[in-house]
Amino acid sequence: MRFLIGLILLAFPFAEIFLLVDLAHKYGWWLLFYLVVIGFLGLQLIRGEKLLMSAKMMQSVGAGENPVKAILSSARNMVAGVLLIIPGVITDIIAVILLLIPISKPTLSSAINSHYQHSTYEKAANDDVIEGEYTKIDDDKK
Repeated sequence: MRFLIGLILLAFPFAEIFLLVDLAHKYGWWLLFYLVVIGFLGLQLIRGEKLLMSAKMMQSVGAGENPVKAILSSARNMVAGVLLIIPGVITDIIAVILLLIPISKPTLSSAINSHYQHSTYEKAANDDVIEGEYTKIDDDKK
């Protein structure tokens, strides 16, 4: 198994270079234009994700959700941005597939946790109103 993984990792750069040379013969300067545009888009993806990462985490914590989804989403976008910056068509395909995988699917444990949270603690319709009963005690009766 290790040998197979090592072989794949060694063959990957050769396959990427072979594909780039083949596409350069077919499309010429358009391939260079494609690589520059995709690299720029990858850089913009990383920059945008860097700015939005803390906001995503604060939003998920504020909503009472698990911040791991926000961290995984940001990490996925960062890795996809790096793959887009690396010149090559295969890495671009992997980056697009990585970006298309949804992370926000609810799992069984999160559904159970959200049901438990909603059933034990329910907010009042108006949090400013405190309802209750009182009894007035006179000072001279003490």
